[in-house]
Amino acid sequence: MASDKEAKNSLTGRTVIVGITGSIAAYKMADLVSTLVKKGVDTYVIMTKNATNFIHPITFETLTNHKCLVDTFDRNFNYNIEHVSLATKADCVLIAPASANVIGKLAGGIADDMLTTTVMACRCPKLIAPAMNTGMYENPILQDNLDKLRRFGYEVIEPDAGHLACGVEGKGRLPGIETLLEHVYYELEFKTDDNGDKIKDLEGKKILVTAGPTREHIDPVRYITNHSTGKMGYSIAINAMRRGAKVTLISGTEDLPDPIRMNVIHIESAGDMLEAVQKNYADQDIIIKAAAVADYTPTETCDHKIKKDSGAPKIDLKSTTDILAWLGENKKPEQFLCGFAMETEDLIANAQKKLEKKNANMIVANNLRTQGAGFGGDTNVISIITREGVRELPLMDKSEDAVEILNAILERI
Repeated sequence: MASDKEAKNSLTGRTVIVGITGSIAAYKMADLVSTLVKKGVDTYVIMTKNATNFIHPITFETLTNHKCLVDTFDRNFNYNIEHVSLATKADCVLIAPASANVIGKLAGGIADDMLTTTVMACRCPKLIAPAMNTGMYENPILQDNLDKLRRFGYEVIEPDAGHLACGVEGKGRLPGIETLLEHVYYELEFKTDDNGDKIKDLEGKKILVTAGPTREHIDPVRYITNHSTGKMGYSIAINAMRRGAKVTLISGTEDLPDPIRMNVIHIESAGDMLEAVQKNYADQDIIIKAAAVADYTPTETCDHKIKKDSGAPKIDLKSTTDILAWLGENKKPEQFLCGFAMETEDLIANAQKKLEKKNANMIVANNLRTQGAGFGGDTNVISIITREGVRELPLMDKSEDAVEILNAILERI
């Protein structure tokens, strides 16, 4: 059973208006709306008439169990009451895809259809995701309109670059659905007080998170690494971001997309990660070292591929710098340092030794041999170890573990 805090911070019961305009990307929004509904978000869709040429309103009515609004003067819709009521109860508005036409209307204060009139009446956070031809997107008038909307409090979600439906390459493609959802989640989560006002419990905090593996090159085609995917570290970084923290993520993985609203620094080797940590740790309030950094690296790296006809090569290794130990030696008294311990035996005892030896404030430990724990999967079985004691958690999704880890840190700072 979820705690009161977890229940209040969930998406269930939030209300979102999704505005869809006339763009070929409109069809993608069915997946986004479906995901929101599955997460318990009360979702309403408003379409422009042009948008109905790309996807039928019945699709969204089926997904949301609400009438999809299109016509301002629909006789089956009490505009004077419901239009304002919907704007009042909305926790967030997302307009995606947003056409140049609707962007221009909103920037100019024009409200001549159901979407623009409702959005103009909303006082909640408003997100707008442009999607159009590159020439239209780069038009200075469109850019000026986006700047106006930013000044008026709208958040503009930058489009992706790539191959567009019109056949050209350039910027103007609607971002992926997961990216759009992340922006919505940020606005919906951690609304914790009795008045429904947003309280981000990590607001103002700076958090440094390391994640993923490192690669130690033997030659141009071979390297030493481990099975880390970075999922645990990324879950922590994303949860911290949603809770209002200013996050710096130092990542050794290439398989996960960069999260929104944070500074992502990509590294490759243990040396690279050490350098990035040393450059960024000083002004952080919390440092969470979740990366699986190589303990050893080749003493020499060949600048050409080692041929197998030369026989099995002898690879001499040297120790890498222990980043957690370095942080423990150099952290300021007010900084909170959390390390990770992956063990295959004597989990708690080894983690407690690491806590003391590395001068950390907390160690998150897990056993690679425990079912559901370890590298690669979406779940983990962790123990949170501090000088006050040990808290063992059951099998959980890594995103749930991230919440518990950050809660434990907050209790101590």
